Amino acid sequence: MSARQRLGIGGVQNHPEQLISFYQEINAKGSLILSDKRVTSLRIIHFPDPRLRKRCAPVEHFDAELAALAARMLELMREDKGVGLAAPQVGINRRIFVCNVTGEPADDMVLANPELTDLTGDEIGEEGCLSIPDVHVQMRRAKECVLTARDLKGNPIRLKGVDLAARCWQHECDHLNGKLIIDHMSEADKIANRKQLKKLESDFKNK
Repeated sequence: MSARQRLGIGGVQNHPEQLISFYQEINAKGSLILSDKRVTSLRIIHFPDPRLRKRCAPVEHFDAELAALAARMLELMREDKGVGLAAPQVGINRRIFVCNVTGEPADDMVLANPELTDLTGDEIGEEGCLSIPDVHVQMRRAKECVLTARDLKGNPIRLKGVDLAARCWQHECDHLNGKLIIDHMSEADKIANRKQLKKLESDFKNK
């Protein structure tokens, strides 16, 4: 999800400040499957890449491979000035996303196998997507929600989000189910974004 505003989070939070050191620690035990070279080569993929439309498989192994993936996703998210990024956006079919809604490094979050409950309230807001650059859609989302997930070590997490936090989590969970913001465009959004979507389709076809 592209950055537009700041958001609030409550509850037990996951702050993987030691993400890289954790990766190095378990990598030393030989549990790495996704090679360093492959991790550094990961890039954000763009619509209409079909990998964005697949429902993701659950995370089953909480190991160095997962930590390396999360670290690279956070790096890519920051490079593109986003607030969230899901694994399918880098071509990986796993139910995990990263986010940081404040911009503070200590607030980096990694959320595996997320589930949303207690969606309440209702508001419309503009959303962008790092996988659909320069396209913006007015999206109706729940104003508040509760998210349960697992951290990088497989520990349970429970968070309550409001406003943009809730919006970000809903956006990223959509990605894990193969859904995109363009699936909900109004007629006005379709007209406003038609040229850019055609460009993205042409770029993908010709690459």
